[in-house]
Amino acid sequence: MLKHLKLILSAAIAACATMMACAEKPVVVGAERTSEYISELKGKRVALFSNHTGMVGDKHTLDVMLENGINVITLFSPEHGFRGTADAGEHVGNSVDGPTGIPIASLYGGKGTRMPAKEVMDGIDVIVADIQDVGLRYYTYYCTMVDLMNAAKAYGKEFVVLDRPNPNGMTVDGPILDMKYESGVGRLPIPVVHGMTLGELAQMANGEGWLADGTKVSLKVVPCLNYTHQTRYELPIAPSPNLRTMKSIYLYPSVCYFEATPVSLGRGTDFPFEVYGHPDMKGRTFEFTPRSVPGAKNPPQLDKLCHGVDLRSVSDEEAIAQGINLEYLIDAYRDLGMGDKFFRSFFELLIGRGDIRQMIEDGRTADEIKATWAGDVDKFKRQRAPYLLYVE
Repeated sequence: MLKHLKLILSAAIAACATMMACAEKPVVVGAERTSEYISELKGKRVALFSNHTGMVGDKHTLDVMLENGINVITLFSPEHGFRGTADAGEHVGNSVDGPTGIPIASLYGGKGTRMPAKEVMDGIDVIVADIQDVGLRYYTYYCTMVDLMNAAKAYGKEFVVLDRPNPNGMTVDGPILDMKYESGVGRLPIPVVHGMTLGELAQMANGEGWLADGTKVSLKVVPCLNYTHQTRYELPIAPSPNLRTMKSIYLYPSVCYFEATPVSLGRGTDFPFEVYGHPDMKGRTFEFTPRSVPGAKNPPQLDKLCHGVDLRSVSDEEAIAQGINLEYLIDAYRDLGMGDKFFRSFFELLIGRGDIRQMIEDGRTADEIKATWAGDVDKFKRQRAPYLLYVE
């Protein structure tokens, strides 16, 4: 018993030492570690899955590859497009990247599974993924990655992930997706807040048999340096048009469910995902009016004065600590008195379970509802452990 305790203590001390050492050095993203992947890509026909977040300092990863003689012949774009300017869910068609002239094969055409055309896959040897995720099950970049892994496996191609930190990597929260609600905003049996990087998630999808037919793809992950799951990593570039601040990214696990209701969460304002409101909410001193703007061309409650709640006063620490906080959703539900008309079917796709809507309608508290998925969180933490690349 004493020997066992000493081993646990030694492991804990080593983990603390690792975190302290990492905290003293800047994070180095996978794409910056060119010595780990450029030589392996030489002589191969490369497809790059990325967008405006795929930066190494002030250069795009695409430019880094081209400068190093890599034959990039195709670009894959996710939701929001290769340059990150499209609305959420907007169909993004095939095009050409202006600065380089390389063809962009869209993977967000609104047709469900994102499978590149055969002629595209026949013309490449390897797919490289370099994109900034935010660590939520309904944030669609990982779904696109999984679809590309399936495509690579189907056509016998290699897959490489240039890893980036998860800004919500310190948290695991929410129910594991009931796979009968699998959709474009939920592709894997993971919690809403999974706490994993895309590299870790790719390893888990491969290892757990989550790819098509339970098969595995030839996978290489280039990890970040000086990163742990407790690292407070501030994104240098907004990952999508309506996640503009770190606060919005920390609040995202709690407020995204308003997308499945008539309530505005600030799309079409200067503070999306940092507020919520509706024209009929009562007794509120905060007001805002959504407008048509780039990245939110037709936001909910367009041009209507909304009364609601300003969440910008919530500290980052509080937003992180609360994980998923359904109090905001419950507050708006009770205020509007719409009953089941408050929810659209999209709610189940976002939350990932079929019973939580009824719990809210039955008057259960946010804490009571959170307690129902505690077992899922514990189970997932154990399940993901073999695939983690970084100290928890």
